[in-house]
Amino acid sequence: MPSSPCLSVIALATLLYLAVWPTHAADWPHWRGPTRNDISAEPSHYTPSKRWPPGDAAWRVSVGEGSTSPLVVGDKLYTMGWSRGQDSIICLDARTGKEQWRVSYGCPRYGRVATGDQGFYRGPSGTPEYDAATGYLYTLSTDGDLRCTDTNARGKTVWSLNLYERYRMPQRPQVTRRGGSRRDYGYTTAPLVHGDTVIVEVGDDEGTLMGFDKRTGRRVWASQCKQPAGHSGGPMPMTVEGVPCVAVLTARSLLVARLDKGREGQTVGEYPWVTDFINNIPTPTVHGSDVLVTSKYNVQAMARLRVTLRGITKVWQIKEASGVCSPVIHKGKVYFANRGVYCIDYATGEVEWDGGRFLDPGSIIVTSDDRLIVWGNKGDLALVDTFQRSRNEYREVASRKNVMRSYAWPHVVLANGLLYCKDRDGNLACFDVRGE
Repeated sequence: MPSSPCLSVIALATLLYLAVWPTHAADWPHWRGPTRNDISAEPSHYTPSKRWPPGDAAWRVSVGEGSTSPLVVGDKLYTMGWSRGQDSIICLDARTGKEQWRVSYGCPRYGRVATGDQGFYRGPSGTPEYDAATGYLYTLSTDGDLRCTDTNARGKTVWSLNLYERYRMPQRPQVTRRGGSRRDYGYTTAPLVHGDTVIVEVGDDEGTLMGFDKRTGRRVWASQCKQPAGHSGGPMPMTVEGVPCVAVLTARSLLVARLDKGREGQTVGEYPWVTDFINNIPTPTVHGSDVLVTSKYNVQAMARLRVTLRGITKVWQIKEASGVCSPVIHKGKVYFANRGVYCIDYATGEVEWDGGRFLDPGSIIVTSDDRLIVWGNKGDLALVDTFQRSRNEYREVASRKNVMRSYAWPHVVLANGLLYCKDRDGNLACFDVRGE
């Protein structure tokens, strides 16, 4: 039977939609991506005959100072920025950069007890967290403003509280013997939604971690561990012997705590990890029941740790280390960008290769066609072959210098064929890597 004109129109419209919106489309709704490990289901779309990323940025906007990375959910992009005494939670059209709505509230440029290094950062640092079940967005300012906003109601506030005011939080302590190394950058970690709770690294003497009812903000548990909060990107979910858990780098150790009902916050294990300036900045990378942690400064190490319900033990430790970039584990190799890009064997800790000119700022995404998108320095972008494509040496297949002019502290994001690069000053650029 021949197709009706109506069906033909529908078929044509479907083909046009698929041509514009790729079949490998994937959102970026959490810190470190959809699976929280910087591994993307999307390709890089690199071809040797074309410039990567192709052409100029599709759009550029300024969202205010801060080092939070963007989130992308469908056709919406969510981000934060500070300007003129206010933090703003901002929703943009992910494809055009046009502002859809913003919610602003009074907030200092730094946390109220912040000390040190204020020439390197300013504004919010903790990346928001999106909850698909409710459409709620959870944000945490450097000054401890924990807020739940409804993205389906143009950012209407559902609930809010301030951690400093509610728990009378003191300044972070001196944690090492190095003189002048006391630092407090305010709150830097992303919230984490787990079931009906949102988990926050508070660092209070009532609990390092706290779980709040995600719909009301009522606290429902506090962790057994009571260490000060660290300065990493956020808590990471993991499963240990079938038990849901969470891993976080506090000011003093890697903490793994239980999340199963009735035992929320109970300590599974702690592994000492104390860095000058509390610069335990790279987020712990979870791989099965193992965790990678790394820091520079006095530690200058990366360690693979094995977690069981009986505690944490070391598998290996090496001197190669990252100061900012969270490690990515992919097909048996570990990648990070810090004083170069490194490829390390996950089983043994041996270095396979290193190269490139990347200093302290940096983040990495692994694409489905086995390439690394590297964002670092003061706005440099590179595409690098993984070990599967280049076993013997660092091989950079494309690069773009000076995409921005300030520190690339915010994490690079790849979502639905669009690449988002943001710097510390709040400049945000979008590149269509599909070349369309």
